Amino acid sequence: MDTAQSSVEQLFAPYSPDFVADPYPAYAELRARGRAHWYAPTRQWLIPHHADVSALLRDRRLGRTYRHRFTHEEFGRTAPPAAHEPFHTLNDHGLLDLEGADHTRIRRLVSKAFTPRTVENLAPTVRRLAADLVGGLVARGGGDLLADVAEPLPVAVIAELLGIPEDDEERARLRPWSADICGMFELNPTEETARRAVRASLEFSDYLRELIARRRTDPGEDLISALIEAHDEGERLTEQEMISTCVLLLNAGHEATVNTTVNGWWTLLRHPDRLAALRADPDGLLSTAVEELLRYDTPLQMFERWVLDDIEVGGQVIPRGSEVALLFGSANRDPARFGPTADVLDLSRAENPHITFGAGIHYCLGAPLARLELTALFTELLHQAPTLHLTEEPRRKDGYVIRGVEKLLVEV
Repeated sequence: MDTAQSSVEQLFAPYSPDFVADPYPAYAELRARGRAHWYAPTRQWLIPHHADVSALLRDRRLGRTYRHRFTHEEFGRTAPPAAHEPFHTLNDHGLLDLEGADHTRIRRLVSKAFTPRTVENLAPTVRRLAADLVGGLVARGGGDLLADVAEPLPVAVIAELLGIPEDDEERARLRPWSADICGMFELNPTEETARRAVRASLEFSDYLRELIARRRTDPGEDLISALIEAHDEGERLTEQEMISTCVLLLNAGHEATVNTTVNGWWTLLRHPDRLAALRADPDGLLSTAVEELLRYDTPLQMFERWVLDDIEVGGQVIPRGSEVALLFGSANRDPARFGPTADVLDLSRAENPHITFGAGIHYCLGAPLARLELTALFTELLHQAPTLHLTEEPRRKDGYVIRGVEKLLVEV
């Protein structure tokens, strides 16, 4: 191993608890050393600069998949194990992992059902749920902000959006299903992680298939009914596309809300002067504060892309068949884009072009809903729990890609 490669592997250590706890100093060093770094353990090119990450998210020479253009053999890759097929069937039919004509068609059809009015109509429900969850936490004198507030809200909202009945026992399985499926997005997931993801994919798909069948004969004012009705020039979503869309909305929709809530409050509690300023002027600061917390400790640290045609980054040719790891967490702390205060928590930051929700054709469709949920939760916590404080130092979850904590114990 040459010196440069050894140095990169010492800096970028996603399996190290110390690195996961605070990757930002390592990101700064990676940015200082260049624009593209080969990382042998995962056979990926690390891209740490905001300008490059932003540009590559929009570059059609890269893709979330290569299967719309190449076979596995043509691309120099091995097909996933047959035992993992249920996960890949579910994942590969969702907007996040589609390219080309299929992505365009499905995004157009989903957009007809998941409209700005859909989110607007959910606002009263989101605010009521947030008020109730925070009220319960306050009544108990505290608890786990993760399990008692941050997790239940987006799951309840997605259940409401999909039209899952309140008395349906499967509501309680949404979060575990999502967590098991999302485990496959970590670097080099284990075979046990894959088994859990496959099981969750099968169970969740079976449940949604039954729900779709019910909505075909008894439609309601919910997203599944709208997806069934969505059509354009004779084109409709297949059943698998509807299932994959619903699962993606849950997975992507709740991860940003859950982890930004807990990461954000842990950040605020470590910056008491900033928290005091926010508590003193929530109406004036909250909108920029939410964006800053999304930037400052990014809930999704890395996003991967396949190189479909040769590209060049900083003089380094990255050939077709390679994989790039776009370091969102690094890009969101890049002084070249955010100035000398890139590592400073500035809740009043007016210009904040963070890429937490991605960019280009894969920009997060649920970003408005995530912002609505975050604003509702932070509003209620600031209002109902003005003395909220930690009772125990939290521990980071082991995973690197999805950044969160195991629990956030607080007292009010």
